[in-house]
Amino acid sequence: MSIRSLLENHPDSDNIQHREQLIRELHGRYARSARRRSQSGARSVLKRVLWLSVVSGARFIKRMVDICVSLGGLVALSPIFAGVAIAIKVTDRGPVFFWQTRVGQWGREFPFPKFRSMVVNAENLRENLAQKNDHTTGVTFKMKKDPRITWIGRIIRKLSIDELPQLWCVLSGQMSLVGPRPPLPKEVARYTLTDRRRLDAKPGLTCIWQVSGRSDIPFDRQVVLDVMYIESQSFWLDILLLIKTIPAVLLGRGAY
Repeated sequence: MSIRSLLENHPDSDNIQHREQLIRELHGRYARSARRRSQSGARSVLKRVLWLSVVSGARFIKRMVDICVSLGGLVALSPIFAGVAIAIKVTDRGPVFFWQTRVGQWGREFPFPKFRSMVVNAENLRENLAQKNDHTTGVTFKMKKDPRITWIGRIIRKLSIDELPQLWCVLSGQMSLVGPRPPLPKEVARYTLTDRRRLDAKPGLTCIWQVSGRSDIPFDRQVVLDVMYIESQSFWLDILLLIKTIPAVLLGRGAY
C-alpha cells in the first residue's frame, strides 16, 4: 500500500488533505513571489547597467573634450606663452613658472603650475599680510591690492593668462576644463565635512563662481556653487560655463 493510501485511510485524513492544500497554495504563492522578485531584480540590474553606461559615456565625452581643447589651446597659445615668459624674465630675472601642490579629486595632490605673477619670495611675505585678507570668512586668502604682485603680474592676472599653464594639467588628466578650482593642502586641512564635497569632482580651469564674480565671491558661497555644479553637472552645463568664461575673463571682474 502506498503512503498516500495510508494517509487517505488515516482517521485524520481530512486534516492531512487540508494541510496539503495549504502547502500547495503557499508553494504557489511563494513561487509567484519569487518570479516577481527575479523579474524585478533583472529590471534593477538592467537599469543599473544602463545608468553606468550613460555615466561612463558622459565621462568619456568630457575627457575627449578636455584633451582636444587643452591640446589645441597649448599649441595655439604658444606665442602668448613665449611672450609672457620673456616679460616675466625681464621683469626680475626670476623663474617663469610658480609651482604649487594642489588637492584634486578625492584628495589626490598634484603639481599645479601658473605663470609667476608675484615677487619671488611671495610665500614668505604672506604671513605679514594675513590681517589684510579680503576673505574674512572661510579658508582662502585674497587681497584686492596685494603688494606682492609685479606689474606684469597684474596684467596677466587680470586676463587670467597666469592660469593658462594649467592646460597641461587638463591634458594629463589631473584637471578638467570645468570643475571646482583646486585648493591648497593647508586650506583642505581646515575644511568642514560640507566643504569636502568640493573634492568629489575633478578640479577645473573654470567653474560657476569663476564666471559669477571670481574672488569677489566669499568662500562659503563658492562651496555652495561648487556643490551645485557637482550635483547637476552635464555636458551642456560645461559648454555653457566655458562660453560664460570668455566675457568673465575679458571683463576681469573679481580678478585680483
